[in-house]
Amino acid sequence: MLASGKYLDRARRHRTTAALVGDVRGRPAPEFELASLDGKVVKLSDFRGKAVLLNFWATWCSPCKVEMPWFVDLQKKYGNDGLVVVGVAMDDTEASKIAKFAGEMGVNYPVLLGTDKVSEDYGNVEFLPTSFYIDRDGRIVGKGTGLLGRDEIEQNVQKALASRSVGTNEPSRAAARPDAAKLQPRAQ
Repeated sequence: MLASGKYLDRARRHRTTAALVGDVRGRPAPEFELASLDGKVVKLSDFRGKAVLLNFWATWCSPCKVEMPWFVDLQKKYGNDGLVVVGVAMDDTEASKIAKFAGEMGVNYPVLLGTDKVSEDYGNVEFLPTSFYIDRDGRIVGKGTGLLGRDEIEQNVQKALASRSVGTNEPSRAAARPDAAKLQPRAQ
């Protein structure tokens, strides 16, 4: 698995007790309000009832560039089944540059502008790419850090789509991938 960069200064400067650490499966995904590339405010709860692949990425992240066409394909393949891929750009650059890059990559899903707070809320995201697979009820069914294989990503998407914890006491479950030995830290 490959991952890119680490915001060392940012992570040290803003280190707090992360909301999501350890095994996050079955836990509620933290709510957020982030600006989209077109300036609208988007909340995670806007997607309630849909499965969400929440992907933290950056324009300079090589593994992220590998994943993005897969996400485009997955959005096409599973969008009618209730999947929404949501990209969270963790770049320290203007929205126009991120939008240009997303356009060049053919992105067909919402791209939001990440903040330190959303990074902290999702466990102090330090490595890119990092993806969370969220079921239709807003519970995390899996997490992937670094470049996963396309098949593994698609399996996690299918688990998120199939998960229905409404009316049960049983949270949704999917495999997390903590393969930290092959990670590259996120750069600022």
